[in-house]
Formats: sequence, structure tokens, C-alpha cells
Amino acid sequence: MKYIIVIIIIFGAVLIAKISAQSKQLEVGDKIPNFTLRDQNNNYFSIDSIVGKQTIVIYFYPKDDTPGCTKEACSFRDEFETFKNLDAKVIGISSDDVESHKEFAKKYNLPFTLLADTDKEVRKMFGVPKYLKLIDGRVTYIIDKKGIIKHIFNSMKKANKHIDEALKALKSIE
Repeated sequence: MKYIIVIIIIFGAVLIAKISAQSKQLEVGDKIPNFTLRDQNNNYFSIDSIVGKQTIVIYFYPKDDTPGCTKEACSFRDEFETFKNLDAKVIGISSDDVESHKEFAKKYNLPFTLLADTDKEVRKMFGVPKYLKLIDGRVTYIIDKKGIIKHIFNSMKKANKHIDEALKALKSIE
């Protein structure tokens, strides 16, 4: 009985520590963490390669080729030249694998980088919340050239508004 109580206490402590570590959401003013993931072409992409050179739009989305995520990706595609003119690198991140991203990008002619966060580690680093505690959330981060978060927009239902919010935020830091 004594061992069972010890095991329960240890398990509880580990669970609480894990939940606490995952619940820390990055905020405006925070520096983004360093990470490397594979892109839709199966190449390694390190965020360090652009911090210091460009402003960055990172948008986390739930799943390739679903209605809301397709609408959001196509909206980023349709405004891609505007983002480019603002010297901003657009990056989409989901837990889909490289092959899924490749098909998604090809099907909808997406001209920006899609990163495969299959183990959801980068999502955890940013503290992206789940929608209804079940579905990976939809959050957009606007990051200046120094790697500092300048704006965050979190909305699962307003996929198109992510683009408007991103453009508005980029224009305010230019």
C-alpha cells in the first residue's frame, strides 16, 4: 500500500509538471524559441536562418486540407505578394507530416513554407492552446526582425481574420 501511494504521488507530480510546462503561452514581448523542423520539401528549416533578416508571420493551424485551414492557407497565398512587399516570411505549422504538407501546398499552389511539427514540440514551445481542449489551436504570431513577438491573434473560427490581423500588425512595426 505504501508503494502505491508513493507511485501515485510521483505520477501526480510528473503530470502537474508536464501540464505546467505546456500551459505557458508566449506573449507579446517574448523572444521566440529556436527550432528546426522539416518543410514541405523535406528540407530542414531553422528559424535562426531568418531571425535578424526579416519579419516573420508564423501561423499554427490544425490540419492540412480541412475547410477552415484551406481557407486560411489560400488567404495567405492570395496576399503573399503583400507579405513579400512588407519583407515578411510566412510560415505555416501543423502536426501533419511532410508528405501531407507537400500535397497541400501543391493542391492549392501555396508559395510559402509549411513546417511539419509531427510531435507538436514547437506548438508546445509557443504554448499554442487546444480548441475545446481537443483540437490543435489556430494562432498567428507576428515577429519582428529581432525575433520578438509583436502581435498574437488567436481565433479558431475566424480563419480569414488571421491574414487581416497579420497585415495590420506588420504595417504597424514597419
